[in-house]
Amino acid sequence: MRRADTVRRLLTGYVAGTAGRRRAVRGAVMDERTLPGRAGAGRSVCGAVAGRVSEWGGSRGCGAGEGAVYGGEAVVRRGFGAPAEAVPARGRCCEWGPVRGGDVVRLVVSVGVLFVVSVGSLGEPGRSPGEGGGVVDVSPGGCGRGWGGGLPGLRAFEVRNTSVGAADVHLVDPGTGAVYAEAEGLGPGAARTVRARLGRGAYAFVCLFDDADAVTGPTVRVTGGPPPGPAAVPVTRQDLVPAVLDQQRRLGARLDGLVAATDSLRAAVEDGDRDGARAAWLDAHLRYARLGAAYGAFGAVGRAVDGTDAGLPGGVRDADFTGFHRIEYGLWHGERGPGPRRAARRLAADVRALRAGWDGVRLDPLDLVRRAHEILEDTLQDELTGRTDYGSGSGLATARAHLDAARAALDSLRPVLRSRMPRPALASLDARLDRTRRDLEEHLRHGEWTPLSRLSRAQRALLDADFGDAAERLARVAALCEPRRAA
Repeated sequence: MRRADTVRRLLTGYVAGTAGRRRAVRGAVMDERTLPGRAGAGRSVCGAVAGRVSEWGGSRGCGAGEGAVYGGEAVVRRGFGAPAEAVPARGRCCEWGPVRGGDVVRLVVSVGVLFVVSVGSLGEPGRSPGEGGGVVDVSPGGCGRGWGGGLPGLRAFEVRNTSVGAADVHLVDPGTGAVYAEAEGLGPGAARTVRARLGRGAYAFVCLFDDADAVTGPTVRVTGGPPPGPAAVPVTRQDLVPAVLDQQRRLGARLDGLVAATDSLRAAVEDGDRDGARAAWLDAHLRYARLGAAYGAFGAVGRAVDGTDAGLPGGVRDADFTGFHRIEYGLWHGERGPGPRRAARRLAADVRALRAGWDGVRLDPLDLVRRAHEILEDTLQDELTGRTDYGSGSGLATARAHLDAARAALDSLRPVLRSRMPRPALASLDARLDRTRRDLEEHLRHGEWTPLSRLSRAQRALLDADFGDAAERLARVAALCEPRRAA
């Protein structure tokens, strides 16, 4: 499984850079990266919709700091829960900047719409006009020194590590420990800008150094104004233990069912019952697909069970092409001889090995919080492009099973989320997953799934948008539940 912060291939091209500097990236990428430079330096981001690459200045008549977008609408969001600003962009130049230096920018295409999402609020030293919160010291003896309060609203704090060790810095509610903003991995002598929307209430900076107790700075009060912006109590590894144990129990039970299903598949293949083997293959493969939360724990045996022929010199004829997709290729391409039987016996043995070793496996809490997001990302890249279809046409059925796996991973995290994620946001996520399921099941007729190749462009675009939006929402869950040190 790919990590949540892995560069994904989702769009047909984009351009991102500073005014007067052109940088084109071809080959369908979604990029998540940090823009260099000082805050307020006028960094702007424009992009492409429907394969048309935007350009910086000159050739399309766009001025410095502008980009041309053809078709669609640019939607700009800054931070979790921030309102979106829509910029019609049909055949004209658009001004999207300035993007603050150091902001993390994610580009996503969904049904002809380009989203530019600013994720996080960490910049380089310096601050935008009107956001000044002051310079804050980060050191064991002076954590939080330099800020004595001020007006409510959006504030930019320049945190400077004057110690000899790296530190994480949190701006918290000292009463509850809820975090409003953070800077992770601030090196010795380094400085970074941390932004937070302050309202009436109490605040304190917490400095967390390696191999040392957390240091909490003085409490500062802000009077007047609305309530403060969103905050959440950090999730620790201990908080995630019940979720990990719940997933271990669920997956163990599902592995028992998978063992029985692959034994049935092996028997059907050895008996030469092609129709029975195809039905048994689909049942067994969907059972495996519902084990999504365990993918990263299976290692080399997992790749042998569900790998493809990608990178193998012999392709589908390579001896190292094994598992479900090797059997799928044989069953749907009329292959005869000992090959399919060997593959079925090998698959049944590998699945039994997975089950035998499962009780000794310990899921990593960090992997668990990322898994739901990663499952849907991989579905976008694999099943919804057809790259893992070796003849069965079962890509949508597998996508539906992956949706079940993502929901199961999310359900394990609900006890952690209920006290940290706003109820409307969690309800909206559930509604999105339900809608994605309904849109998928539009292509299920009389127990048969429509092959991906028979869908229209509009139908495929809708499913891509559903899964892309759901994956993006689950990325927020992963960020919220990522284990952190607490004061």
